Amino acid sequence: MSTNLLLSQAAGSGGGAAALAAQVVPLILIFIVFWFFLIRPQQTRMKEHRAKIAAVKPRDQVVTGGGIVGKVTRVDDDFADVEIAQGVKIKVVKSTLSDVLQPGAKPAND
Repeated sequence: MSTNLLLSQAAGSGGGAAALAAQVVPLILIFIVFWFFLIRPQQTRMKEHRAKIAAVKPRDQVVTGGGIVGKVTRVDDDFADVEIAQGVKIKVVKSTLSDVLQPGAKPAND
Protein backbone atom coordinates (compact mmCIF):
# COMPACT_ATOMS: atom_id res chain seq x y z
CA MET A 1 0.00 0.00 0.00
CA SER A 2 2.81 2.42 0.83
CA THR A 3 4.48 1.68 -2.54
CA ASN A 4 1.34 2.70 -4.37
CA LEU A 5 1.19 5.88 -2.32
CA LEU A 6 4.83 6.72 -3.09
CA LEU A 7 4.34 6.02 -6.80
CA SER A 8 1.26 8.20 -7.00
CA GLN A 9 3.07 11.07 -5.21
CA ALA A 10 6.06 10.76 -7.54
CA ALA A 11 3.79 10.82 -10.59
CA GLY A 12 1.87 13.80 -9.16
CA SER A 13 5.00 15.90 -8.61
CA GLY A 14 6.14 15.45 -12.23
CA GLY A 15 2.68 16.35 -13.46
CA GLY A 16 2.74 19.54 -11.38
CA ALA A 17 5.76 20.86 -13.27
CA ALA A 18 4.09 20.09 -16.59
CA ALA A 19 0.89 21.77 -15.43
CA LEU A 20 2.85 24.83 -14.34
CA ALA A 21 4.59 25.01 -17.70
CA ALA A 22 1.24 24.62 -19.46
CA GLN A 23 -0.04 27.66 -17.53
CA VAL A 24 3.05 29.82 -18.03
CA VAL A 25 3.53 29.28 -21.78
CA PRO A 26 0.20 30.93 -22.80
CA LEU A 27 0.99 33.94 -20.61
CA ILE A 28 4.37 34.33 -22.28
CA LEU A 29 2.77 34.05 -25.71
CA ILE A 30 0.18 36.71 -24.80
CA PHE A 31 2.96 39.05 -23.64
CA ILE A 32 4.85 38.51 -26.91
CA VAL A 33 1.73 39.31 -28.95
CA PHE A 34 1.11 42.47 -26.90
CA TRP A 35 4.75 43.49 -27.35
CA PHE A 36 4.71 43.22 -31.13
CA PHE A 37 1.24 44.61 -31.79
CA LEU A 38 0.83 47.28 -29.09
CA ILE A 39 3.95 48.25 -27.15
CA ARG A 40 6.59 48.28 -29.89
CA PRO A 41 4.58 50.33 -32.44
CA GLN A 42 3.65 52.86 -29.74
CA GLN A 43 7.30 53.28 -28.75
CA THR A 44 8.21 53.84 -32.40
CA ARG A 45 5.51 56.51 -32.79
CA MET A 46 6.64 58.24 -29.59
CA LYS A 47 10.26 58.28 -30.77
CA GLU A 48 9.24 59.79 -34.14
CA HIS A 49 7.08 62.41 -32.39
CA ARG A 50 9.91 63.43 -30.04
CA ALA A 51 12.29 63.78 -33.00
CA LYS A 52 9.75 65.87 -34.94
CA ILE A 53 9.17 68.22 -31.99
CA ALA A 54 12.90 68.53 -31.28
CA ALA A 55 13.48 69.59 -34.91
CA VAL A 56 10.99 72.48 -34.82
CA LYS A 57 12.47 75.62 -36.36
CA PRO A 58 11.18 79.13 -37.09
CA ARG A 59 8.59 79.40 -39.90
CA ASP A 60 7.27 75.86 -39.20
CA GLN A 61 3.52 75.59 -38.84
CA VAL A 62 2.58 73.72 -35.64
CA VAL A 63 -0.46 72.51 -33.75
CA THR A 64 -0.45 72.87 -29.96
CA GLY A 65 -1.94 70.42 -27.50
CA GLY A 66 -4.98 72.68 -27.21
CA GLY A 67 -5.56 72.64 -30.96
CA ILE A 68 -4.18 76.09 -31.74
CA VAL A 69 -2.52 76.31 -35.15
CA GLY A 70 0.22 78.86 -35.68
CA LYS A 71 3.61 79.63 -37.13
CA VAL A 72 6.77 79.33 -35.02
CA THR A 73 8.70 82.60 -34.80
CA ARG A 74 11.36 81.72 -32.23
CA VAL A 75 12.58 78.50 -30.61
CA ASP A 76 14.42 77.95 -27.31
CA ASP A 77 15.42 74.70 -25.65
CA ASP A 78 12.11 74.35 -23.81
CA PHE A 79 9.82 77.01 -25.33
CA ALA A 80 8.63 78.18 -28.72
CA ASP A 81 6.99 81.47 -29.65
CA VAL A 82 4.01 80.80 -31.93
CA GLU A 83 2.24 83.48 -33.95
CA ILE A 84 -1.44 82.55 -34.07
CA ALA A 85 -2.67 85.71 -35.84
CA GLN A 86 -1.15 88.83 -37.32
CA GLY A 87 0.80 90.38 -34.43
CA VAL A 88 -0.52 87.89 -31.82
CA LYS A 89 2.22 85.69 -30.35
CA ILE A 90 2.04 83.14 -27.59
CA LYS A 91 4.79 81.26 -25.82
CA VAL A 92 4.25 77.50 -25.60
CA VAL A 93 6.21 74.68 -24.04
CA LYS A 94 7.76 72.64 -26.85
CA SER A 95 6.72 69.35 -25.28
CA THR A 96 3.05 70.39 -25.61
CA LEU A 97 3.23 70.69 -29.39
CA SER A 98 1.06 68.01 -30.95
CA ASP A 99 2.19 68.14 -34.55
CA VAL A 100 4.41 69.92 -37.03
CA LEU A 101 2.46 70.47 -40.25
CA GLN A 102 4.07 69.92 -43.62
CA PRO A 103 4.72 73.10 -45.61
CA GLY A 104 2.11 73.62 -48.29
CA ALA A 105 -0.29 71.18 -46.61
CA LYS A 106 -3.95 71.79 -47.35
CA PRO A 107 -5.98 72.94 -44.30
CA ALA A 108 -8.40 70.38 -42.92
CA ASN A 109 -11.52 72.51 -43.45
CA ASP A 110 -11.00 73.19 -47.19
